[in-house]
Amino acid sequence: MDRLTTKKLFSLENTIAGSLLNKTVYPWEAIPKIRDYILLLGEALDVREYERVGECVYISRSAKIDKSARIEGACIICKGATLRKGAYLRGNCIIGEGSVVGNSSEIKNSILFNYAQVPHFNYVGDSILGFKAHLGAGAKISNLKSDKSNVSIKFNNERLKTDLKKLGAILGDNVEIGCNAVLNPGTVIGKGTTVYPLSCVRGYVSENSIYKVNGEIVRKGE
Repeated sequence: MDRLTTKKLFSLENTIAGSLLNKTVYPWEAIPKIRDYILLLGEALDVREYERVGECVYISRSAKIDKSARIEGACIICKGATLRKGAYLRGNCIIGEGSVVGNSSEIKNSILFNYAQVPHFNYVGDSILGFKAHLGAGAKISNLKSDKSNVSIKFNNERLKTDLKKLGAILGDNVEIGCNAVLNPGTVIGKGTTVYPLSCVRGYVSENSIYKVNGEIVRKGE
């Protein structure tokens, strides 16, 4: 189970949420705490860098926000981040430095590390995307099982309970997700892994791997 831990999946210096995640063993433990963390951290942000908009939205003065983007609920949008046309933040979102939320992409109750990209027609709910993680156009992260039961993480022949009804995907640093892929609830993908377009992924995928459309997983370089 060590490969599922926060410290194996992420370099925590690459997110403003590092102090939140550093208190977890597994990263999904932070998902229910995002809102409270935003409310606490927001009060301590440098007002020379961040503008408070409304009750609990904090936007860096260097962020680029299209006039058609919509922001609801508690959010922190960090330095140099971009919200493009039609981007939708639906509450409890941390958008890291240099990150991109693009055309018609929706983020809900999630953390994007610095330079993560969700650029074209994507949905990200109850998830964490690591440093420079990237979703190809149309890739979706499902966060709720069809039977509405709690999500568990499939790891080899075991299942790790999360006690969460809603949990999307945990993408480690430098993960690349191909166009129109679907990541099912409780998917965890290790650092540096690539998922082919049109894939349907469930459970844990090891770091520095390639996940192919038929579910075959090979190590990079083999």
